[in-house]
Amino acid sequence: MDIRELDLNLLVIFDAMARHRSVNRAAEAVGLSQPATSGALARLRTIFGDALFVRAGSQMEPTPRALELAPAVHRVVETITADILQQSAFDPATTQRTFTILTPDIGEVAFLPGVLKRLRDEAPQARLQALSKPRTAAAQSLESGEADLAVGFFPDLQKAGYFQQALFKTSYSCITCARNAATGPRLTQRQYLAARHVVVRPDGREHLLERFLEDKGWQRHVTLELSHFMSLLALLPGSDLVATVPDDIATVVGRHVPLKRIELPFKAPQIHVQQYWHRRMQNDAANKWLRGVFYEVNRREAGAGMGG
Repeated sequence: MDIRELDLNLLVIFDAMARHRSVNRAAEAVGLSQPATSGALARLRTIFGDALFVRAGSQMEPTPRALELAPAVHRVVETITADILQQSAFDPATTQRTFTILTPDIGEVAFLPGVLKRLRDEAPQARLQALSKPRTAAAQSLESGEADLAVGFFPDLQKAGYFQQALFKTSYSCITCARNAATGPRLTQRQYLAARHVVVRPDGREHLLERFLEDKGWQRHVTLELSHFMSLLALLPGSDLVATVPDDIATVVGRHVPLKRIELPFKAPQIHVQQYWHRRMQNDAANKWLRGVFYEVNRREAGAGMGG
């Protein structure tokens, strides 16, 4: 007999018949109607060339061939149920898995501290790895399984095949050294564009603000371009540079160096910060847990800023 001729659902019927010795009780056990179960039994008889179960009094007794097959069929049904159909279990308390997150350095500062605290309490043997990649490479990393989540502003992942979950909305702040006498608390549009700007483009990314200014036809006087937001810690103090950065970065930099915040002469665009994952990981238990942790730790209500 060719295995391609065998519907595995028929083995479930066989196993139920071997255990219950009744078409009605077997039908109830597998959730089928009595006629459908009788039809499946007829197909089994044809496939195996044997009556398999025959009426003897009030029961359907197995033939010698059915008695021979019953243990093996039961093992197959149990294996499929336990090892294939059963949702894979995940225990954060014992996992030693390394979770890889795609996020720029702003994400490492804003998202990971709270997540690490949760891992310490719930998954002490788990590891986190943060990677920063160009937006165009994020999709391939998630699709291949190289990364579990992308967290931040990834407009390239807003497409079919990827799930997304909103964490919060934020905007931009303009900052400079607290001792910068060249700028006051406000700048006109002309003064803003003429100021000496430092622009941060992690992995060469163009930011939402740059597209916004370009659409307006406004061009800033850019003195310095950087790849990492945290370089501002060393470069802003004692300089006359100004930087227009996401609000979280302004908060973090302000914790370490004295800053002055400057009111922007325009309404800056909002940044939609989300977490993304590939559809192949949608039902993965470990990925579900990780997404839950990131959401619970980093979700903010509208208008709420970064803690600390």
